[in-house]
Amino acid sequence: MTHVLVLHGPNLNLLGTREPEVYGSTTLAELEGQITTWAAELDMECSFAQSNHEGGLIDALHDARASADAVLINAGALTHYSYALYDALVAVDKLTVEVHISNIHAREDWRRHSVLSPAADHVIFGRGLGGYLDGLRRIATTRAHPAEKISYAASPVEYGELRIPAGDGPHPVAVLIHGGFWKEMWTLDLMDGLAVSLAANGWAAWNIEYHRVGGGGGWPTTLEDVGQAIDFLGELAGSHNLDLTNLAAIGHSAGGHLALWSASRPRLYDEEPDKQGVVKPSRVVALAAVSDLGMAHQMGIGDSAVEELMRRGPAEGPERYSAASPAELLPLGAQQLLVHGDADDAVPIEISRSYAAAATAAGDDVTLHELPGADHFVVIDAASAAWSAVVDWLG
Repeated sequence: MTHVLVLHGPNLNLLGTREPEVYGSTTLAELEGQITTWAAELDMECSFAQSNHEGGLIDALHDARASADAVLINAGALTHYSYALYDALVAVDKLTVEVHISNIHAREDWRRHSVLSPAADHVIFGRGLGGYLDGLRRIATTRAHPAEKISYAASPVEYGELRIPAGDGPHPVAVLIHGGFWKEMWTLDLMDGLAVSLAANGWAAWNIEYHRVGGGGGWPTTLEDVGQAIDFLGELAGSHNLDLTNLAAIGHSAGGHLALWSASRPRLYDEEPDKQGVVKPSRVVALAAVSDLGMAHQMGIGDSAVEELMRRGPAEGPERYSAASPAELLPLGAQQLLVHGDADDAVPIEISRSYAAAATAAGDDVTLHELPGADHFVVIDAASAAWSAVVDWLG
C-alpha cells in the first residue's frame, strides 16, 4: 500500500475560519478526514503533519524518509520563500505533489512564485479542496506507470509526458489533450488515468501540456502549442519506436476542441511552406467536446470561456472562429468518435449533436455515442464503461 505524507504549513490549522471566501469553511480536521477517505479508495494510507514553523515541516519530512512513498504538500506562505524546505524535499527525494487551495497565480504578486515547485513532480492550484484528491490521483497514476517528461519547445509549460507500453513495438500513439475550459489551473494530470489505461492496452500515450488562458495562452498560442506538441512526435518516433500511421488524438471538453482542431491542420497550412512535417491524427476521440466555438459562445459555457480563449483574435463577428472552431473547418478528413453524456451541464450535449450532423453532412466518418444520465466527467474515468468503449473503438 502506498504511504503518503501530507504536510500543511503555516496558518492552515485555521482552515474553516481563515478567509472562508478564499479557503472555504472546511476545517483542517475535516479535510484530513476527507483525504483519508479518498486515499483508502485509491489503496493508499496517509499520515499528516501541520506546523506554523519551517523546522517542524522539515523535521516531519526527515522523520518520514523511511516510511513515506510520496509527499503531498501545501506549505502555505513558506511556498514562496523557504529554500530550507526546498532543500529538504530534494534531500528526502520522494514523489512530491505541491497543492494549493486557491489560485495563487491570480492573487498577490508575491504568491505567484513558488520556490518549492522545482522540487515537486507536479503542482496543483486553484481547484479548492478537490485539488488534494487530484494530487492523490496523480501520485497513484505516477506510481502505476511512471512517465517520461519531454519538452517539445522552450517554455516550461510546453512539454508532454510519454508512457510507452510493454513490448517492442512499433507502438500506436494516442495524444491526450486535457480540458478545463483552456484555463491555467487545469493541467495534464486530468488525463493521467487514461494515459495509464492506454499504455496497459498497448498504446503509447503522449499526454501534453500547453499554454492556457491566464498563463500566456489564448488564441492563437494555445492552438499553436498543441500543433507543435503533436508535430514533435516526428522527432520521438524513431527513438521510442512509435507508429505515427496509427495516431489518435483524444481530448476532453476544451481538449476535445483542440483534438478535433488538430485534424484540420494540414489543410489550414496548405499555403504555408514553412509548415512542412505536420503530423495529423487519423482518428479523433472527442469526449464531451467543445466542438463548435460559435455555438458554445452563444450558450455562454464556462463563464464566457470561449470569449476568454479568443480575446486576442478579431473583436467582432463569427469570422473570428474560422480558423479555430472545428465546426467551421469541416470536413476534417479523420475518423471521429464523439462521446457525450446527456446530463452534462458543463458542455451541453446539443453541441455534439449539432457538430455530428454537420460533420456527417460534410462527408466525415463520425460516430456519436450518447451516454444516458452521464455527467461531464465520467468520460475521463478510466474505470467507466464509457472509457472501455473508447478503448474498444481504438482497437
